[in-house]
Amino acid sequence: MSENTCPNRTAACGDCKGSGSCQDDSEKKIRSCLANVKHKIAVMSGKGGVGKSTVSVNLAIALAKQGKKVGLLDVDINGPSIPKMLGNVCADVYSENGKLIPHETHGIKVVSIGYFLPNPDDAIILRGPAKNGVIQQFISDVVWGELDYLIIDCPPGTGDEPLGICQRIPDPTGAIIVTTPQEVAANDVRKSLNFCLKLEFPILGIVENMSGFICPKCGELTNIFAEGAGKKLAMEFNTLLLGQIPIDPLVCMGGDSGNPIAGEEAPSPIRDAFNSICAKLPQ
Repeated sequence: MSENTCPNRTAACGDCKGSGSCQDDSEKKIRSCLANVKHKIAVMSGKGGVGKSTVSVNLAIALAKQGKKVGLLDVDINGPSIPKMLGNVCADVYSENGKLIPHETHGIKVVSIGYFLPNPDDAIILRGPAKNGVIQQFISDVVWGELDYLIIDCPPGTGDEPLGICQRIPDPTGAIIVTTPQEVAANDVRKSLNFCLKLEFPILGIVENMSGFICPKCGELTNIFAEGAGKKLAMEFNTLLLGQIPIDPLVCMGGDSGNPIAGEEAPSPIRDAFNSICAKLPQ
């Protein structure tokens, strides 16, 4: 690194003139912002389409239903799906004294770049430094207040967003890694597990989503996408298999309608699965 390059910037920094003071200030802002957040949990996967956002949303709501104070941070900058899944795509998000005030819905506090789009179908076209700037603002300029859990929904892979979270979040509780049951998914998910190990980011365990289909008429379980990848990964990386979430059309319907299944009162295997995962998280 040259003497004129700040470790917190991608180019020469005129503000701190290479001293790194802007990085120190950034770290102080993040620590202050998250000072009253007890547990900070990132939801990750090396593969898209495994249901990370579904897990994040329903896990946050399940925790809130148990009386916990919960925040949900969507750092999927290019494909924010959290607003749609919570039924408030056009929610107003405002600032107060230079700080963002989270939107409150379903008993949780939520921040997503999706709330800042004039049109939910607008493409978000940002390069790495701009993405990092958004993430920086979301973890340093938001009035989260006192929370038991902050669930952070990351996009797939090991790029800017997961890297920014792993490197910036102070005292993280850890990561929940989401997979589906087939080996082709597990091959990509291993990359996220190794990513966390290299960055010394704690791993809380594995969630196997789409873990069999339960027939609504007879109750029989059919393993549509094979079986066993979650358990195999947990054993391979010496971590917990936090839960297996079966396929249920109500999960999709709930996400599309903005009424996640974890918030429904009717008993279901899905709700039981999310409650079981909640019980295994640090309290």
